[in-house]
Amino acid sequence: MTTKLKANKFRIRKPSVNKPTTPRPMQAVATDPVDQTPAVDQTAPIRQPASEPTQAVAPEPLGQDLRSDPTLKAIQNEGLTPRQLRIARRTAQKQGLTFTSDYEAVKVLRDNGIDPFQRSTMMQVVAQNDPDNDKVQLPTRIEPAQVPAEQAQMSPEDMAAKRNKEIMGIQKDMIRRRRRNSLMLTLRLMAFVLIPTLLAGIYFTMIATPMYSTNSAFQIIKADSAGAAGGAGGLLSGTQFATTPDAIAVQTYLTSKDAMLRLEEDEGFVEHFSDPNIDVLQRLKAGATLEDAHKIYKKRIKIGFDPTEGVVNMEVSAADPDMAVRFSEALIKYAEERVDNLSERKRDNQVSDAKTAFEDADKERRKAQEALVALQQSTLLDPEAYAGSLRGQISTLEQQIVEKEIQLQALLDNARPNQSRVSGVRADIDRLKFAKAETEARMNEPMENGMTLAETVSRIQISQADLATRDAMLQASLEQLRATQAEASSQSRYLTLAVDPIASESPSYPKAFEDTLLTLLILSGIYLMISITASILKEQIS
Repeated sequence: MTTKLKANKFRIRKPSVNKPTTPRPMQAVATDPVDQTPAVDQTAPIRQPASEPTQAVAPEPLGQDLRSDPTLKAIQNEGLTPRQLRIARRTAQKQGLTFTSDYEAVKVLRDNGIDPFQRSTMMQVVAQNDPDNDKVQLPTRIEPAQVPAEQAQMSPEDMAAKRNKEIMGIQKDMIRRRRRNSLMLTLRLMAFVLIPTLLAGIYFTMIATPMYSTNSAFQIIKADSAGAAGGAGGLLSGTQFATTPDAIAVQTYLTSKDAMLRLEEDEGFVEHFSDPNIDVLQRLKAGATLEDAHKIYKKRIKIGFDPTEGVVNMEVSAADPDMAVRFSEALIKYAEERVDNLSERKRDNQVSDAKTAFEDADKERRKAQEALVALQQSTLLDPEAYAGSLRGQISTLEQQIVEKEIQLQALLDNARPNQSRVSGVRADIDRLKFAKAETEARMNEPMENGMTLAETVSRIQISQADLATRDAMLQASLEQLRATQAEASSQSRYLTLAVDPIASESPSYPKAFEDTLLTLLILSGIYLMISITASILKEQIS
């Protein structure tokens, strides 16, 4: 960052033509109290830049010596500022008084009853002493004071000493600010990081109630054969991926409120963690809600499923190692029941579907039997036997007609056939044909049931074929029902225990060093994040 250069402003006034100017010795340098910059007269020769402080050497006064006049010496000892001296000089010039220095201008004004430092009094005096008050007064130019002054130049040693002094002051100020910032940073770290971490370490090592954990592992195995499931199901039935949904369902159930309520009813989970011997932070408060108890439950019972191996790992923590084992065994029992219930509905549905199919086949077979019996009972005769006898008769009559026609042809082959015998054979043929026609007519004429004999026989045959089909379907349904019942009676999925729960001899929690280190890291991260955010906001605002 660079600082813009500043130059002194000088007000240059031309001397008046009408009034003769008398050079008055003035002070060479006057410092303005506003900007604290030395005001150097334009007539004085400048020996060094105005930015460096210099000492002005006042010229020897032209009139009375200051040391010889006690009044001027008293005025000099009043400690008047350069601005006040300039005001006194200008006021004396306006009044037309004669003076050789600024202090003498103050003395002359006071001798004439004018106080240059009270504006109201000065205006009143000017108004009273001005004879041309009624005339229009125009502003006149103020003659610049001719002050032959010469600025004393500082030696290089003094300038180096002054510069070193300023540098040392800046360095001391930086060191002081750094020390203050370091102290404040240390206090903040102690207040927000170190002291809370120390309190956490004291709690983990001295106050926290030790918790004993019990580890166990179990696996869900599917007993279905590979041929029972087709396609992808048959390929995955022998691997751990076939029971992944069941394992996930069991894991979800063991971490639910339902399992916690069963564990409370069977083993007294809530009562155990409400024991007054447990510290306040780990103890379940009296009259706690179901959600509070479930938080403790999920914290003390950790269940994880490994999909690559198909193993469910469970860790149960309690204040008593025996209670931890009891909790673990109860949860394994709940998991086994849940596994059985997962396939129970499927088995029940399969059995009910098989029973429904068997009952439907039985009903259809019964309907076919009833239709056949109804056709058989529609006539007094056995339609099939009667139709068979008629067919036999027709066959016999056809055979006899063929024989009579052969006999007739043999008689007609004689040169002189016997007409009586030929007539008898022809009469026999006609009678046989008439008997055949009557037999065929009896087969086609309606019976007592309104149907012909042929139609009745055809319907009976169709009913018999339908009955045979229904018998086959009923037999298949019966076999399916027996197979489904046999499969349902066996357990398709079962839980096998890989690691038995064993009571722990030493407490597993709390882990004092790990927990304290974790607390330190968390608090440090939070403090760092808040500090960075505050710095960014401060930078944006500024």
